[in-house]
Amino acid sequence: MSSAAPSPPVSALTIAGSDSGGGAGIQADLRTFAAHGVHGLSAITALTAQHTRGVTAVHVPPVAFLRAQIDACFDDFRIRAVKLGMLANAAVIHAVADALETHRPPFLVLDPVMVATSGAKLLEDEALEAMRTRLIPRADLLTPNIPEAELLTGMRIADAAAAESALEALETMGCRAVLLKGGHLEEGAQVIDRYRDAGGEARFVHDRLPIEGHGTGCTLASAVTARLCQGMPMAQAAAEAIEYVGHALRLGYRPGRGEVRVLDHIGAAPRA
Repeated sequence: MSSAAPSPPVSALTIAGSDSGGGAGIQADLRTFAAHGVHGLSAITALTAQHTRGVTAVHVPPVAFLRAQIDACFDDFRIRAVKLGMLANAAVIHAVADALETHRPPFLVLDPVMVATSGAKLLEDEALEAMRTRLIPRADLLTPNIPEAELLTGMRIADAAAAESALEALETMGCRAVLLKGGHLEEGAQVIDRYRDAGGEARFVHDRLPIEGHGTGCTLASAVTARLCQGMPMAQAAAEAIEYVGHALRLGYRPGRGEVRVLDHIGAAPRA
């Protein structure tokens, strides 16, 4: 007598850019999903030519092809949560928003990739406004870093008091929860990530690691997404995702000639 086949894992979809160097973007997202036992799907918003020393070229596919990727995933898979990453311009943002309105996934995690490591602004004003009006109100969790929060709110965030004000301002944009990452804020030997939702606030405090990592923001948002797929409450998912990123960063390695460390997503996989 044959035994019943095991139930397939739930699926998570990342809608983001591709990192040809393998450290960030959909490559980091898919490894993070795999580390959490979630089947990973992807719809690519932009193709980058990059390595551990920088980006040399970017190609944005036609939005009709992006929409075709998203529709194909929803047509065939049991998608429990969607993670949004790099969205190159206003046309891409509108195309993604239209697709989400059609398919209405149970959970949406928005990592608003808007500022390069160099500090350069990646999105034009039209795209920023599209993100504010079409994506943030749909998001279950928004995960900006300090420079991204400054662009979204128009506030200067230079200290803890300003971070608290920004956290409140971000929530009023319509998302269900906000995780404001504190790595860019100088608060001594520790990093404070600030979380807020309708049920209250939380502070996640961890040691500041003397390591420059690539893809930490992508990995954090994807780890939250994977945990939401598995039914974990939002605040707990955020807390455990932060721990996962720290572990993956400590285990990280340098596969190229650059100084940037790539996270070890699989080595840091949660133990059952």
